[in-house]
Amino acid sequence: MLLTGDAGTGEEAQHAVAAAAREVCRAEKVSLAVGLGDNIYENGPESDHDSEFRTKFEDPNSGLDMPWLMVLGNHDCSGLIPGSGGDPSRGDREVSYAKGSPRWYMPSRYYNLALPSADGGDPLVEFFALDTNPVSSYVAQLDPHYRWDGPYMREQRRWLDGALKASRARWKIVLGHHPYLNNGKHGSAGSYDGFVIGHYTSGIHLKELYEEVVCGRADLILSGHDHTLQILEPTTRTGGTRQIVCGAAAKGGDGRAHFGHPAAWQNFSDHGFMVLKVSGRAMTVDAYTVDVATRTARLAHSVRTAAALR
Repeated sequence: MLLTGDAGTGEEAQHAVAAAAREVCRAEKVSLAVGLGDNIYENGPESDHDSEFRTKFEDPNSGLDMPWLMVLGNHDCSGLIPGSGGDPSRGDREVSYAKGSPRWYMPSRYYNLALPSADGGDPLVEFFALDTNPVSSYVAQLDPHYRWDGPYMREQRRWLDGALKASRARWKIVLGHHPYLNNGKHGSAGSYDGFVIGHYTSGIHLKELYEEVVCGRADLILSGHDHTLQILEPTTRTGGTRQIVCGAAAKGGDGRAHFGHPAAWQNFSDHGFMVLKVSGRAMTVDAYTVDVATRTARLAHSVRTAAALR
């Protein structure tokens, strides 16, 4: 499956990364894609039929005609300030758009999807797509429904806990725009952008959600938000869960690591994407960097994880 994030600019870099990904996906016979949020820069769609769905998703991804599992990013839920995440209700427009799109898959603001195994037994992989915005916004939520301790986040946590507990999939993959761990400039949950206080900006309550519900129960956390490519190592802190940051599909990073979480590979400069390959025995992540001028991809690194014996 193709992994991209922070793609929705409609500009040349997005088109170049998509063109490079198209060639790789054709060669690798990729049949599923994941969009890790910030789908429509800078403010999110103004309606469920906004022309920006065409200019910032449909047109750039021409030829990538597989289902796309989409999650909401902070720019998809902008309030008065672009990218603030201060108006989560705007994400409903992307859910509505999915009803008429053959590619954009977002049946609700958060959801799970299990893919069958070849033998018809337990699912091979199950995805758990989160809406991380209410606990990672740059401003306080004005609508009590979306407060960090409001009914929306309480229900999402109950759903995630129950869905992970009930899952019989060989591989469990959590999708959330904001990462748990991150060596790029935005930092990790609990200290986003240097903030270590407050219920929102620091992401402290998302940190709690990841640590108390996800870590040790999911195999991967896939995130964007930081415009970099990182394959971090699973550690004791993560309970064996691996964090991947893949947010360089349209914007690049600042060229340097800001933190020191153990990494198998990371790149803070180039545009790019990843391809995730899953079988009953192993899971492989291939990271590609893209030369925007030539629209060509280069395989930069590959990491394989063997399935634990059960």
